[in-house]
Amino acid sequence: MKQASPAHPLSCASRARGGGWAAAGIAAALVTLASPSRAVERENQLGAELGCAILVVKDKSTPEVGAGIGAHYTYGITDSFNLMVEGAWSLVALDETRNAKTSATHPAWMANADVGVGYVLDVLRWVPYFGLLVGGYGLAGGSMSSAKVFPGAEIALGLDYRFGRALTTGVALRQHVLSDTYPSFTQAFARVEYSWGW
Repeated sequence: MKQASPAHPLSCASRARGGGWAAAGIAAALVTLASPSRAVERENQLGAELGCAILVVKDKSTPEVGAGIGAHYTYGITDSFNLMVEGAWSLVALDETRNAKTSATHPAWMANADVGVGYVLDVLRWVPYFGLLVGGYGLAGGSMSSAKVFPGAEIALGLDYRFGRALTTGVALRQHVLSDTYPSFTQAFARVEYSWGW
């Protein structure tokens, strides 16, 4: 009986080399054909929030604490930077009334509208972000004789959780600076948003 001669080592090596080139070629073709990953680039998000608001008034010993609601829109300028547009209405006091003993700087409610840029730290299921915004702030009611509008700035911090492509929920902290009379305005929100356009 004739024994099969063992395969020549060079023929095994050349076959392995040929298989490696084929695998590399297939991988290159798949990478070329795959659609580019854009993370949050060009993504639109529209959402609403509900939470609490804390307003510090310079001539008052304790801060005003109330509730707030809001809405927001973001657009992915790149995979890291978002355009942020936000608006909110906050009830900061129920018991403020105008009288001779009360300063005319204690509002019952305030509204804000801000626009700016946010930086997304991650694009996985958990998405932390921060942003800087500027806008306008209207205060009225309470002991104020008329509504007043102030320019202001906002620092935005948040953490979102993505259930999928379309639905996101999260928590948000907004720190606002208005004027010497209102040195601090803080909002803490729970939010939900719908995403499209990715």
